[in-house]
Amino acid sequence: MDAHSRGRADEIDPADQWVLNPQTGHYELRLDRSAGQSSQAAPSHPRPRTTRSATPPPGQRSRSEHGAAEYGGRDRATETAPPVPGQRRRRAPEPGDRPVAAGRRKRKPAKSRKKKVLMWTGGTMAFVLVGGAAGAYALYKHFDNNISTIDVAGGSTGGFKKDAAFNILLIGTDKRTGEGNGGYGDKNSPGHADTTILFHVSKDRTNATAMSIPRDLVIDIPECETKLPGGKVKTIPGQTDTRFNVSLGQSDRDPGCTMRTVKELTGLTVDHFMMADFNAVKEMTTAVGGVKVCLAKAVDDPKSHLKLPKGESTIQGEQALAFVRTRHSFGNESDLDRIKIQQQFLSSMIRQMKSDDTLTSPTKLYDLADAATKALTVDTGIGSITKLKSLAGELAQIDPKNITFTTLPVIDNPAEPRPVTVVPNPVEAPRLFAMMQSDTSLTEVKKKEQDAKNAQAQAQAKLLQGERSTARAVRVDVYNGSGITGAAQKTIDWLQNEHGVTRSTNKSNAPEKAARTTLTYAPNQADQARKLADLMGLPASALQPGTQDAGEREPMTLVLGADFKGAGVPLTGPAKAPEGAQTADKQVCAK
Repeated sequence: MDAHSRGRADEIDPADQWVLNPQTGHYELRLDRSAGQSSQAAPSHPRPRTTRSATPPPGQRSRSEHGAAEYGGRDRATETAPPVPGQRRRRAPEPGDRPVAAGRRKRKPAKSRKKKVLMWTGGTMAFVLVGGAAGAYALYKHFDNNISTIDVAGGSTGGFKKDAAFNILLIGTDKRTGEGNGGYGDKNSPGHADTTILFHVSKDRTNATAMSIPRDLVIDIPECETKLPGGKVKTIPGQTDTRFNVSLGQSDRDPGCTMRTVKELTGLTVDHFMMADFNAVKEMTTAVGGVKVCLAKAVDDPKSHLKLPKGESTIQGEQALAFVRTRHSFGNESDLDRIKIQQQFLSSMIRQMKSDDTLTSPTKLYDLADAATKALTVDTGIGSITKLKSLAGELAQIDPKNITFTTLPVIDNPAEPRPVTVVPNPVEAPRLFAMMQSDTSLTEVKKKEQDAKNAQAQAQAKLLQGERSTARAVRVDVYNGSGITGAAQKTIDWLQNEHGVTRSTNKSNAPEKAARTTLTYAPNQADQARKLADLMGLPASALQPGTQDAGEREPMTLVLGADFKGAGVPLTGPAKAPEGAQTADKQVCAK
């Protein structure tokens, strides 16, 4: 009997199949149809192997009383549980049961086609599915006790806003914690920010951007406060021109310092953090039964002990850790190439976590929830199962095809004769930051680029048909949200004097500063918008179409943003996804 028929027949939630065995104190999988229904149900045979121990919640009935209800009053201590049967038993009719008319069957509700996304909170999402089991209180307490938290100075305490975009910093530390990890990382080191991903979730929960930050990135680390074990707050001086990875662990810096460093770097407020060590990779991959990876060539790396054949393999435990740690097996053996491998691995792990093989297996769900909550350290703002469950519910709305992995654009450090570190690309990095600040989906950018090409082709066709849209027809109000004094007037002068856009008006300062330039227009102003976009070199992402037609003399609205470089200077803003960006729904073979 497969996992699907075992857990989902008649739309019974797999979580409802878990009950507490009063004789052993363990939660076990109940396989008969009556699981989760009447306490007078016929007995079912528990799964041969038990899962995790759990203590009954306060006030619960004694084991003998509970056993009589849950196991039909049979003395399980004197019986030997037979193997799991190949077919579920039907409950025998009992006095008082309502007769069922022949030929009538209960109509099954339609199955939802939406699949859930399980990122580093995947174990918590697994808990959400297991949480409907009998004795959920005990499960809550068990998983809650697994979670480690750090109270970062200035950290958020209110979770996250459901009607706003939010950012979570995912940190992989190289600290030697956990069994069998003594040979990894730096000996006697408090750890570094070895692998760091800024995970931006859009306001409408339709997409997410996962931006990796290279550990060898040279930046300035700002002054920060950290709370010591005794509760005392220590102010740690900032550092200039140093590697990003020392923003954690070194000089008593906690994840709050890494959060502040990322904010200074990107301009994005980091709401929360999740930190994992080497054990997270080993235990979570084992919990889901392994993660599929693809290699373009065979690998035998004596340093990381990674040995895999060409093609597809399923890895877990130590082998999975070796895969994400290797630097000498792929590409030019740099940290940047290792980041690509890690992104491919995380994409594959997402696909495995949301697969039917995982979602319909109560055992895998429990093990995943248990492994994740043990392996993760989070800030106190999300440091409970209730808050993590809420967070996982938000992430579950995102389709993997709309989760884009990318890397902060960098160039070789010009201060080094033979560069071994990198610095932010002065052109490409600000574009990516602006895109994330404006909540622009990377997966939608290419679509917008194609739409812009189509619009341009249509405009050219109209010109050939004599429906020319002249600059004189353009009506636009210009607002200055760039922070540059006089930007609106300089733009008006350029439009009127250089291009004859005489119906343009300076509306002075915008209500607030804008991260990027936008042009808002009505559907019947599309020709005007295309014309102005062509003149100013506006990217497709700057165009903001409305839904209602405008009046005959109603102008469009142009807001100059922080990306404005001067009147007549084309805006090359975030109209193109960063090179190498990949979505979580596609498998890529490591090269």
